[in-house]
Amino acid sequence: MQQLIDIGVNLTDKQFDNDRKEVIKRGIENGVVQMILTGASLKSSQQALEIAKNYPNTLFSTAGIHPHDAKTFTNHTMNELEKLAQHDEVIAIGECGLDFNRMFSPQDIQEKCFEAHLELARKLSMPLFLHERDAHERFCEIFAGFRDLAEKSVVHCFTGNVEQVKKYVSMGFYIGVTGWICDERRGQDLQNAVKFIPLDRLLIETDAPYLLPRNMENKPKNRRNEPAFLPHIVNEIAKYMGVEPEVVAKSATENTRKLFKLPEV
Repeated sequence: MQQLIDIGVNLTDKQFDNDRKEVIKRGIENGVVQMILTGASLKSSQQALEIAKNYPNTLFSTAGIHPHDAKTFTNHTMNELEKLAQHDEVIAIGECGLDFNRMFSPQDIQEKCFEAHLELARKLSMPLFLHERDAHERFCEIFAGFRDLAEKSVVHCFTGNVEQVKKYVSMGFYIGVTGWICDERRGQDLQNAVKFIPLDRLLIETDAPYLLPRNMENKPKNRRNEPAFLPHIVNEIAKYMGVEPEVVAKSATENTRKLFKLPEV
């Protein structure tokens, strides 16, 4: 079985409170040998680190503030994130970025929060775990001042189109692909766009518990996504890229270990 690494698991979500250990176990049994737990607020970043500490060399975490929660960011929270980043288990700054889809935080606050994360990543020489939704142009404008960081950053859960993915690839970003590609209603842009992701810039993720693959047989009754379903997503990515699933798996695993400096297991 080809080793897989899920770069985005929201394992701190309350949907996993009753069976977190079992979810991790099922993931490993399905070839997902390592997982990166997403920190999307100061609290969830702290929680993700605590969970990761219990699974050395298997679970890792990020430390950041999602643009939805940008309104909570202060100099104090950034200082606390910097402290978290000192731990070996924390391998990236983020989730951070821009989200103009729902505007849960004002645009100017999102941008200030985003730039603070970019400055922290530069200061600590760490990779970035990035979020962008309906904000492609402004995202690229802000990153123009941080071009040196693009080659060690991943635009996670990419759902955009061919033009956008070409732009991100030209800037040097890694691209994270989720089960969004399995959605016959919303995923068509992504299905077309993955052809333009070079194999050496591809990363894979579930974004669990969200984005349960729509075309998966025997979907769980609770409609919850989990790392064990990553092989299904790999097969879909391979189909639209026009390569074998083993090629997608091998490339994504190698890229993930290179970007985040993860150990082999």
